Amino acid sequence: MIGILIVSDIRLYREGLAESLKSRAGFVVVGTATRSDGAIRQAAELSPGVILVDHALPDSLQTVRLISDRHPDIKLIALGVLEREQDVLAFAEAGVAGYVPREASLDDLIAAIESTDRGELRCSPKIAATLLRQLARRAGSWSELPPRSPLTSREAEIVRLIEQDLSNKEIATRLGIQVATVKNHVHNLLEKLRVHHRAEAAGRLRGWAPRRPASGGLRAMQD
Repeated sequence: MIGILIVSDIRLYREGLAESLKSRAGFVVVGTATRSDGAIRQAAELSPGVILVDHALPDSLQTVRLISDRHPDIKLIALGVLEREQDVLAFAEAGVAGYVPREASLDDLIAAIESTDRGELRCSPKIAATLLRQLARRAGSWSELPPRSPLTSREAEIVRLIEQDLSNKEIATRLGIQVATVKNHVHNLLEKLRVHHRAEAAGRLRGWAPRRPASGGLRAMQD
């Protein structure tokens, strides 16, 4: 039995999905959430096997990232994803284990849930092509990187805070250090990672050392 948590701020969409999935053998909808904080709380309390996150949720990307970091055993599927490269890659880096594009059917969703639960990535051919292109790009960039992480523990901590969209001043407050010190650390880590902008730093590290490699194969969703 696969326990499912549905996250969407659209009531009709959320409740409609819940009713549809409840009627399917092998699925149990353990809960629904309308916001990121509710989803994070229920992920901890209910321990679902799969969480469906509506792409249209205002903070959907941050929701996926936080749950993925705190509960690596829970599989996350992004719903209604636009098959644009920037959207696909952003959710991949945040930690999703599956995609269901906007034009997918209920049967496509069910197949995606079952595949994801088995540790497979089921997605449309277009999304699969996007992921494979990015993998090829990063394979080339990995050879340019030093053999081990060059960052100090403080620099790595600052990268994680940058990933949370914190400013230098907010990072300084969080760590209890001077803003000038933060700027020095940011300058050093950008040089070490060979990037020009602070926003690239977290993505560079994720591309170099993927957070949670897929344990199963890559399958293309049938049209």
